[in-house]
Amino acid sequence: MKFIVSSTYLLKQLQVLGGVINSSNTLPILDNFLFELKKRKLTVSASDLETTMSAELEVDSDNEGTIAVPARLLLDTLKTFPEQPLTFVVEDNHTVEISSSYGKYALAYADGAEFPKAIELGNPSSTTVMGDILATAITKTIFAAGNDDLRPVMSGVFFQFSSENLTFVATDAHKLVKYKRTDVKASEVAEFIMPKKPLNLLKGILAGSEEEVKIEYNDSNAKFSFDNVELICRLIDGKYPNYEAVIPKENPNKLVISRNHFLSSVRRVSIFSNRTTHQIRLRIAGAELNISAEDIDYSNKAEERLTCSYQGDDMQIGFNSRFLVEMLGNLSSDEVSLELSLPNRAGILTPVDGLDEGEHVTMLVMPVMLNN
Repeated sequence: MKFIVSSTYLLKQLQVLGGVINSSNTLPILDNFLFELKKRKLTVSASDLETTMSAELEVDSDNEGTIAVPARLLLDTLKTFPEQPLTFVVEDNHTVEISSSYGKYALAYADGAEFPKAIELGNPSSTTVMGDILATAITKTIFAAGNDDLRPVMSGVFFQFSSENLTFVATDAHKLVKYKRTDVKASEVAEFIMPKKPLNLLKGILAGSEEEVKIEYNDSNAKFSFDNVELICRLIDGKYPNYEAVIPKENPNKLVISRNHFLSSVRRVSIFSNRTTHQIRLRIAGAELNISAEDIDYSNKAEERLTCSYQGDDMQIGFNSRFLVEMLGNLSSDEVSLELSLPNRAGILTPVDGLDEGEHVTMLVMPVMLNN
């Protein structure tokens, strides 16, 4: 088995696939890339059993064969080469020899047949989304997903497809983000929960991509295909909580403010808040928003005033500053609106401008009890 491939082209593809490989694997074979050569097509795969990703590369060859090559060693070697053709030759003594213009390098390879086979999706449903839309949907929601192993359904992003829109939801019970696109539709209704790891991989590859992504899914797995890449992953099993029930419908108090000023102010004031609760207090009266924090144990306190546009009753409400900073930092609008009903009900944060046609973002943040 022999093939010739460009060093930078191979490195670029392998770096993408390398994100799948865990630093410590239960099965030693998972520390390898699977190389499957069929004439001029080389398919390289990486897997952690839950997620399998493969890319198809064009190479110069007329051989066929399958081997598993140590991933870390190969990546470290490729990173050191400038652009040049590399020749891979599989020798009889269970090594693969790489020849560059500098010299020769031999790596021990494993039998490709040991590598776990990717799952075949039987009778899947499918829909197509533009790559950049999918990347944006993941970016806008994934930060709000939980990390609690006891509630696995909340550790992923909930995909809801219908003939009217696509909705993506993430929550950790303290904050919730719902990202909806009414300009993209699916042929049939579907709901599934995607784990974080494959979403982070997709987000990295698809940012700014003009590619169409085909999403196929059944009850237990989902497959994303685009360009020359395929990603198959196991879905999170379980029923997603009824998130619509926690979004307050009646919010008579509405505050509109510059996102940057609000974000900077919360960041500064939160430095003086209690180290464990990160609690800040918002006091809204007339056209003024007063943001304050106090750490009684250390006698630290801070207070800032911002002008805003506000309709509603004067009110005080407490929030965990870290959640507000995360949410405001994740929006890209110039102005945001914060809608409130009562000091013990969730606040709803939405961008006022800067959205595409058909794009809707709703962020919900739970308040914290203020000790007066």
